[in-house]
Amino acid sequence: MADVYCINCGTRSSTVASLTGQSCSRHPLGPSKGKHILYEGSAKSQYVCKYCGSKSLTIASLTGQSCSRHPLGPSKGKHSPAL
Repeated sequence: MADVYCINCGTRSSTVASLTGQSCSRHPLGPSKGKHILYEGSAKSQYVCKYCGSKSLTIASLTGQSCSRHPLGPSKGKHSPAL
């Protein structure tokens, strides 16, 4: 089985159960206020933000930056990878 990733922080795990059973440092409710959420897209050589089109080589580096076109307002949320 291929590795799975968290859509919010890019944490990698070998199983869905082990990923979603741990707290996420970049959860939308706040650091460690929720569990990792499974990224359901396929592995890519480059990830694109669904709000603004910014690109990054990893989910972790993409979601670590504020998004100027986030639905909550400019720089009020992080980039989110498109599926």
